[in-house]
This record gives sequence, C-alpha cells and structure tokens, in this order.
Amino acid sequence: MIKFLLNQEMREETDLSPNMTVLNYLREHLGKNGTKEGCGSGDCGACTVVLGEREGDHIRYRTVNSCLTFVSTLHGKQLLTVEDLKSTDGSLHPVQQAMVDFHGSQCGFCTPGFIMSMFALSKNKPTAQKHDIFEALAGNLCRCTGYRPIVDAAKAIAEQPQLVDQFSRYETEILAKLDQIETDALVTLNGNGNVCFSPVSSDELAGLLVEHPDAQLLAGGTDLALQVTQFYRELPKMIYVGNVADMKQLTEDEQQLEIGAARSLNDSYDALSRVFPDMGELLERFASLQIRNQGTLGGNIGNASPIGDAPPVLMALNARLVLRKGDMRRELPIEDYFLDYKKTAQQSSEFIEKIIVPKPTANQCFKVYKLSKRLDDDISAVCGAFNLTITNDVITEARIAFGGMAGVPKRANACEQALLNQPWTKVTVKVAMDALSGDFEPLTDFRASKEYRSKTATNLLYKFFLEQQSLQLETRVTSYV
Repeated sequence: MIKFLLNQEMREETDLSPNMTVLNYLREHLGKNGTKEGCGSGDCGACTVVLGEREGDHIRYRTVNSCLTFVSTLHGKQLLTVEDLKSTDGSLHPVQQAMVDFHGSQCGFCTPGFIMSMFALSKNKPTAQKHDIFEALAGNLCRCTGYRPIVDAAKAIAEQPQLVDQFSRYETEILAKLDQIETDALVTLNGNGNVCFSPVSSDELAGLLVEHPDAQLLAGGTDLALQVTQFYRELPKMIYVGNVADMKQLTEDEQQLEIGAARSLNDSYDALSRVFPDMGELLERFASLQIRNQGTLGGNIGNASPIGDAPPVLMALNARLVLRKGDMRRELPIEDYFLDYKKTAQQSSEFIEKIIVPKPTANQCFKVYKLSKRLDDDISAVCGAFNLTITNDVITEARIAFGGMAGVPKRANACEQALLNQPWTKVTVKVAMDALSGDFEPLTDFRASKEYRSKTATNLLYKFFLEQQSLQLETRVTSYV
C-alpha cells in the first residue's frame, strides 16, 4: 500500500501495478489529461509534474518526468499537476497567467510541462537569474514558439516580489497532511502480479536483496523505466532505494567525499562542483533538471552504460565503490567494477552502497570534456576525463578515462604510460596522443562514427595540454606582476 497527496487530497492505493508510471496513472486512472505523453523516454518534458517533500519546516518542490516515474515512488510525497495550479476561485496561477501574457503557448501540447517547470523554479528560486531559467527549462522542448516568449514569462515571474499562491498560503496544512503518512517503515505495493518493496534503511535493503536476489533495484528509474515504456517489458520484482535515508547522505572530510548511492545527482551538485568545478560543469549538462532530480550517482554507475558520464570522471578521480551483500562490505576501485558491456563485478544480492571520491591533491590538474550533438539534455558521443599530477613540469601521476570509446567506460592505459614520468611538453603529449589511438577500438553508431571518436579523443588530450599551458602562463604572469 502507498499513501501520498494528490494536490491536497490524500490518496491510498493498495492494488496497483508497480510497473505503472505516474503519467499513465494520471491519464488512465484519474482522467487528468493535462499532463501530456510525448517521447516516453524523459527527453521532451511534456509529461513534467512536480513532487513536493518536507525539507525542514518547508516543502521542497522538484520537477520529474512522469513517464519515467513509477507510482510506487510516490509514497509520502505530494504530487502536483498542471490542473492543480489553478486557484480555488478559478483564477489562473501567476505562472499560467505569465504564459498567457507573453504568448508562450501556440499548439499547447508542451505548455503544461513548461508551466510545471516554471512553477518549481518560482518556488525553489523566486529571484531566478537567466542561468537558472535556462537550466529549469532545458528539459522541456517546444516546436512552436522559439522559447523567447517562454523565457520572457519566466523572467516576469522572477521579477514579481514575494509571489504568494495557494501552496505558500496552505503550506502548514500540507505539511501536516504529509506528516500523517508513515514513512519510517517498509512499504510494499502489489498489483498485476508485480511487487515493489520500499525499504527505509540500508540494513533493510540488504536483507531484502538476500531474500529476493532476482529483484531489480530502482533508484531514480530514469534508465530502468525505459524497460517498461520503450521495450514493453514487465518488471516482476523491484526494490526502491529512494527512501533509504542513510544511502542519501553525503559526508566530507579533508581527504574525501562519501556519497550515498541513492543520493540524487542534483543533491550531489553543490559538493561536487565546489571540490571539482569541472565536474560541476559536466553535471549541468547531465541530461535535464528533471532527470538530475531523480537520477543518482549510484544508478549511473550501476546500469553499466558505456556512455554514462559519471564513470569515466570517477575513474580519473580514482574513486572507489563500497559494495554490500548482507552484512559484508568490500571496496572496489571503480575501474574494476566494469567487466564487459553491461557486465559488472557486482555479485548476486550485492548493491552499491556509496561512492568514495578522493579530494584533489597539490599539483593535480583535472579536466572533463563532453562532446554531444546538442549542448543540453543529450548523451555523450565521447566523454573524456583527464587527471594529471605535475610536479616541477614532470608528470608524476596520470589517470585518463573515456566513455563512448569502448563497450565499458575505460582508462587509456597506453596513453597514461606514455605520459608517466615524462616532461609536460608538446613532444610528450604528441607521443601520448599516438598511444591513445591504440587504447580503444570505438564503434560507429547514430551518435558518432568510430573515426570521429578516435580523432576527437586524441584531440581532447591536446586541448587539455593547451589549456593547462595557458593557465600556467597566466599564473606565472600574475605572480611576476
């Protein structure tokens, strides 16, 4: 049984297939057709809804793609759709009114998704700047308006002082209703022969996986849900980790970050971007905000995709995984986790509990490059991560990894050896570029040809060298002045 708020109405579902998406639940079960079905893969944003959760004394609102969100993940949350924004007196919500005033809608199909993204932005960043607006809307596609009037509407909302709506007026009452839902005990949803367990601790999760080794782990669901929406497969047994509190924590000391595998990418952003600014830039291009609100670092590793953006970066940073099975834990360097295409070193009933990322040391130079057909909301053709320690112009440590260049995320071993203990010069880099050409045998697909991938991978190393040389020159000039 799951319990959640639909706007301010308490809903209780006891016999519902865990394979049902929130999109289908809204449209087919409730007849709420404002939320549109577009791509079914989290790319267009037409199905965007907003989930509200208690955060301290307030409600935190976040956008998600309802086509990739299973109903079993709604327990303890508030679900808002475009129909819920209209005021009780029948007047439009300020966000809806802004879309009317600035002519932000033509055919109207994408409009509900845009409105929900703008609504969440107005709640989370009421004085949003241009960058915030672009980030919030990057996961919503429109074929008609050219985006300018939509952006203008979002700007107008951000310029309204102290925007007050029914959600802010009744926040106390909404919080009280959410508190009525028990969220500190195991929840199970059964329906149509399928089941989903929602544990609340890693101990409970470990026990469930030992008992049900055939269950599939559900974190953000941004990849797993495609099995249902794109391939029309049944997922008979799932274990949802989004309510496992201790796996959503991030701790930090002088040496490292420890990130719970169930922590969302968006919640991990502040710490990662502060410690590794280049990784922060990569995360801003990691799919859309809707995906980052749900997707997890553990999930991006665990699905073992050769084009996942996080694994090559974590390889370059010498990250380690903590794997757990029952009461037993082991640490594994992340590069040893990937064995072959979609094959990992993870054993039956074992799961990724957390990711340990060492902090940068002195003289360490780190850079990430993502190549894709469009800037936002796209999958990499090639993702390259470079991490060199350079002492007195000599390379004393080299870690270079790529995604999109093999059946698994992989380090460029020959390239690293060509750089190690060599002077940081153009001659050394040219030799390493030749070595890098032999490190991989990439494939041709609809994202890029094998020739493109090979050429750009070597050129990225040269780009890294030129940028580091420029930075070193600037530092020397500044020191001299």
